[in-house]
Formats: sequence, structure tokens, C-alpha cells
Amino acid sequence: MNIDADLAWTAFMARDRSHDGRFVGAVKTTGIYCKPSCPARHPKRENLEFFADAAAAQTAGYRACRRCKPDEVGRDRLAVARALTLIAAAEDLPALDQLARAVGYAPHHFHRLFKRDVGVTPAAYARALRAKRIETMLTESPSVTAALYDAGFQSPGRFYAATPDRLGMTPSAWKRGGAGVTIRYAIVDTVLGKMLLAATQKGICRLSFDEDERELQRRFPNAIVEPGGPAMADLVAGAIAACADPAHMADLPLDVAGTAFQQAVWNELRRIPPGETRSYAAIAAAIGKPSAVRATGSANGANNVAVLIPCHRVIRTDGALGGYAYGLARKIELLKRESKV
Repeated sequence: MNIDADLAWTAFMARDRSHDGRFVGAVKTTGIYCKPSCPARHPKRENLEFFADAAAAQTAGYRACRRCKPDEVGRDRLAVARALTLIAAAEDLPALDQLARAVGYAPHHFHRLFKRDVGVTPAAYARALRAKRIETMLTESPSVTAALYDAGFQSPGRFYAATPDRLGMTPSAWKRGGAGVTIRYAIVDTVLGKMLLAATQKGICRLSFDEDERELQRRFPNAIVEPGGPAMADLVAGAIAACADPAHMADLPLDVAGTAFQQAVWNELRRIPPGETRSYAAIAAAIGKPSAVRATGSANGANNVAVLIPCHRVIRTDGALGGYAYGLARKIELLKRESKV
């Protein structure tokens, strides 16, 4: 395993729990190894070396820290992996206390471990997993009812009870390309150029540039796509203001859907403070998936609401700005406006 020493040192300095279990730091002057979140006083940079795991550190002659107990991290990871298997096999999400008991942890402690490793709560992960399953089946099964059973639901009622809001439209409408759903849009001028803003009754489902209503029709060929008019005034004003001042954007309602992994990436993007950037590798590590750098980039690119979910704050590991769906000039302008905070 290749370890980015600079990233590892940054994690130790921040006592970042999301890196626990990914590697350990061994202190040459004391002969002990610790997990990144160890609360002990930090050693000097030249006295710290990094190993892929506890076994490697032990082979090099180091012993485990008695304060942070780095060897217990492996047990945490196994518990979360076991929980993922249980959730995937269950028809309904097990109660948190049942899930925690099955993997040998107290509920509140396990809830924290799961969110640290997966990026979302057990309940959110289960909802995303089931919704993704039904979305896939709706495109592959001969009927909606068949899709529900293929996705693991024992009855249509089970589906509606488990996912009342996840898809943003009924299963039949989803399969028929948005039939019965109304999507309203506006195309307006902003400091970044022509902006397309589209919304369902739940919230903004697309914010893009240099597009028109034909893109919405392509995505939802059977939806009712119509100009928004005065009803969208507040959303449009908020989006225009976000383009002009992305460091202080309003909390606008969103109607976006994705896999559990995509949602974890998008949530992490929204945690990046204005005026700062993160690399794809840092985002992957923050959601507990340090090896999924390429998948993180794909999730970043799958963002349907530019600016509001700030994918422009992600750069390449080497410090280069990387790409941007709506042109590098817009990315530079957004970062420039945020740098004034």
C-alpha cells in the first residue's frame, strides 16, 4: 500500500477520525504506533513514519499505543462490514439497537462508527440502497409490480412505506420517463452566463449553464416540462445570488437522488468551507473510501445542481484545478469569488 505521507501527516495534525484504520503513525522516539485520531501530543514531523497497518508497524519493532488502542480499529471495520451485509439482506431496515447488538456494539457508538466509515447513517444507507435497487428494476422489469418484487419488497405496500420521498415521483412515473410529474424551469442571466434552473414540487433538480429545456425533456421525456413563471421567483433569485456570492449562498431546497456513495460524496462537498478546496483523494478519504478516488471523481461529475453542491471546490491531487462540466473559466471565477471570504 502506498501512503501519501503529506496527507497522512495532515490527518494526524487534524486528529481526523475518518483516517483511522487506513494507516498508522509510528513515533520513532517512543517506539509506539497510533491511529490518526490519537489525542496524545503530536511528535515532530521527522520523528513520525507511516505504515499501512498495525502488523507492518509491529514488524518494524513498534508497539501499540495504550491510549488510542489502534488495534481495535480493525474490529470496528469488520463490524461495519457485517452491518452492510445485514442491511443488504434485510427486507426492512433492522432497528439501530438490533443492528448494533448483532455486531457487538452499543447503539450510539455503532451509529458513529457506521457514519464515519460509510459517510451516511445506517438508515440513510438502507434507503439509498433500496431506492437504487428499485430504480434499476424499474428499467429492467416488465412491469412496476415485477420491479417491486425483483427489488426485494414483499408487496407494493412495503415499497411505498419504505420509500415515500426517495424517488420524487411514483414508480410508474419513473418507469415512464417522468409521466405525471411537472418540472418547471427558468433560463436567466447570471454573472456566470445563462443559467438553467429546474425544480419539482420538492426542490431544485437541476442547475446548469448553457442548456435549455431540451435537456430536461431528454432526462424526463414524458414529464410535463413548462416555464416556471412567478412561482419560481424565490428559487431563481436564490440561485442567481449563489452564483454571484457562492461563499454565502442561501440554503435552497434540493430534489436530487443518487446512490449511497454519491450522496456521501455530495454531502462531503457541502462540508468544504467557502474559500477552500479539497482533492479527489481527500474527499474519498473523508467518506471512508480512500481507494475510490476515480469513483469519487465520477460522483462529483454526476452532480446535477452546480454551485449549490459545490463540486467546483474539488481539485486534482497534484494541485491542478482539473476539469469542470461547464468550463474551467466558470470554475476559476467561482473560486475567485469565494477567495474573498
